[in-house]
Amino acid sequence: MAYAEDPAYCEVCGERLVLREQPEDGPQPWCPHCEAWRYPHFSVGVSMIVYHPDGERILTIDQYGKHGILVAGYVARGDDLESTVRREVREETGLELATVTYNASSFFSPSNTLMVNFVCRAKGSDVHLNEGEVDSAHWVDAHEVLGAMPEGSLARWFVQRHLESRGWGKL
Repeated sequence: MAYAEDPAYCEVCGERLVLREQPEDGPQPWCPHCEAWRYPHFSVGVSMIVYHPDGERILTIDQYGKHGILVAGYVARGDDLESTVRREVREETGLELATVTYNASSFFSPSNTLMVNFVCRAKGSDVHLNEGEVDSAHWVDAHEVLGAMPEGSLARWFVQRHLESRGWGKL
């Protein structure tokens, strides 16, 4: 059914949605056939600022032609965020995590994904890459990491926000 992927159509009956004033949320998609609100769907992903056990270096990876990015992945249906964080770091880098702490979230329009970022500390430093997914990985000094990341990227914004929260000022 082609309409199931188009947010302009109801995923239940296929009727064209109309914007209707929802008392608490403002204008929202409404299905006149089902007489029900059809809120937009989106994916949920996690990204991780992974610290070296020494607490001085942050892991960046090169993946799918992108350089200096964070380990990231999608949350599967039924999974919780923390388990997804641990699974993705282990799958992509072979690292186990000692700590996982929430940092920030932001909606990433290009992939229609709510990205939730965490700050983690690795138990060890020996990276074993999943070569099918990750091209290379680098432990970068935390004071220099922003310079190794793509300007204007969401990953860089997450790291900058985290570093500023540590009192490092505007970097």
